[in-house]
Amino acid sequence: MLINEITSVIIEESIYIHRNTGPGLFESVYEELLSYRLIKRGLKVERQKAVPVVFEEVKMDIGFRADLIVENKVLVEIKSVEALANIASMQTLTYLRFTGINIGLLINFNVDKLKDGIKRIANNYIEGT
Repeated sequence: MLINEITSVIIEESIYIHRNTGPGLFESVYEELLSYRLIKRGLKVERQKAVPVVFEEVKMDIGFRADLIVENKVLVEIKSVEALANIASMQTLTYLRFTGINIGLLINFNVDKLKDGIKRIANNYIEGT
């Protein structure tokens, strides 16, 4: 499955969840529901995946945990906040660099219309992969 197909499914399922639950739940709830819906659609999903961080001679086995990694191709960072801070996009880009993944979706479920809460972030992405 191509990255654009995967991101389309993720966005579709996120909108479905948001329409049926609304804003205001904890991030962990949206993560659980989105993971469930994506698996139900036949996608491989890893939740809270431990990602190592290596800097010079320092290696941390768990530098951070990625909320969701879908099909080993798309990283999903889930938020449920009043407004996304600018740092959230930069944080997602850093996560992409450390995982080697090219596309990330930053999804804030705490909005009236979910389309306003979705941001696609690219890291050395080549169209058609």
